[in-house]
Amino acid sequence: MLCTRIRTALSARLDGEELPPGLTARRLETHLADCRECRRWEAQSRALTAGLRRAAGHPEDVDDPAAADALLARLRPASVRPGPVSPGRADSGGKRAG
Repeated sequence: MLCTRIRTALSARLDGEELPPGLTARRLETHLADCRECRRWEAQSRALTAGLRRAAGHPEDVDDPAAADALLARLRPASVRPGPVSPGRADSGGKRAG
């Protein structure tokens, strides 16, 4: 079985969703037992999800869209802030001034 299909199933399971059609929990576990890379991917995904839940301050609200919105709101200002613009250094649309 393709690892991409397994990782899609792992993501669904981690999000509390149903497994993709044709893939059973037993097949998933069998693949994980034999595939070190997919086990590593699952461990990293679990760690990322847990970290995001802690960062959101709502580890118990895993299915709450408001918790996701709150996390995004906290992350967005830090990543969207424009840098300082020096006087006389306004954007010239890619053209050289002068």
